[in-house]
Amino acid sequence: MRLSGRRQSDNVEDRRGMSSGAKAGIGGIGGIILIAVITLMGGGNIGDILGNVMQQQIQGQVQEQTSGQREFTQEEQDLAEFSKTILAGTEDVWVQQFEEHGMKYQFPTLVLFTGAVNTACGNGSAAMGPFYCSGDQKLYIDLSFFSSMRNQLNIEAKGDLDFAYAYVIAHEVGHHVEYLRGILGKAHAKMAQLNQTEANKISVKLELLADYYAGCWAHYDNEKFQSLSDGDLEEAIDCAEKIGDNYLQERARGYTQPESFTHGTSEQRMYWLKKGIETGDWNTTTFSPGEF
Repeated sequence: MRLSGRRQSDNVEDRRGMSSGAKAGIGGIGGIILIAVITLMGGGNIGDILGNVMQQQIQGQVQEQTSGQREFTQEEQDLAEFSKTILAGTEDVWVQQFEEHGMKYQFPTLVLFTGAVNTACGNGSAAMGPFYCSGDQKLYIDLSFFSSMRNQLNIEAKGDLDFAYAYVIAHEVGHHVEYLRGILGKAHAKMAQLNQTEANKISVKLELLADYYAGCWAHYDNEKFQSLSDGDLEEAIDCAEKIGDNYLQERARGYTQPESFTHGTSEQRMYWLKKGIETGDWNTTTFSPGEF
């Protein structure tokens, strides 16, 4: 991605290195990366920390972090700066898009943490990957996720994985857009009335919509800043493929259980991300607020 000279968001809380003994809560887009160890081998579902208590909690101990200041590697600092820049880009895009549709965009806060973190949705952990909590309108990221993403998923790319990383952040911001549009609340209310299998189907729709919104952001960010470089689209699509429920379950178990899918198949995730990038038509998708 071409990010030189771009502004960075001030809507960031840096909690890295702070003490937070916690249990693993509910996973976000990247919680599936360590799913073979944490979830699938135990037969559980993936889940998502999109809202309050509608989703299952994955129990597991997280090592308590040492409080106090610590020095960060250059890679960690670069990723922090990168994340702030991408967040700023989502702000620029969504402020304009909301205004064009007669709405006001409210900025979410990006929380950088190490190992474990307390949220309005409960306790979270690095093992879940990045996640969004509508209870405090914050997205949470342990930057070590990006190294795990590269190493464990073996994502191919012509160069750096910057756009794949940006997709992860934009996906969580996509859940915030769902929240602001009233989709998230309605979906969770409906999920609370259903059995797990039927609730999972709604979870899949929410995840695919967040993928679509991430694509819409990329569409307008590129239109405004000419930010996309050769190979960027391919690396994001490759990432979407390798975080599909079917791909991860097949990798972890050797077989899939479609009734347990909560994020969508590889084909679905690639399709909706690409569709968002191509059209940018965030207000007229097959997912509508009235659907829930």
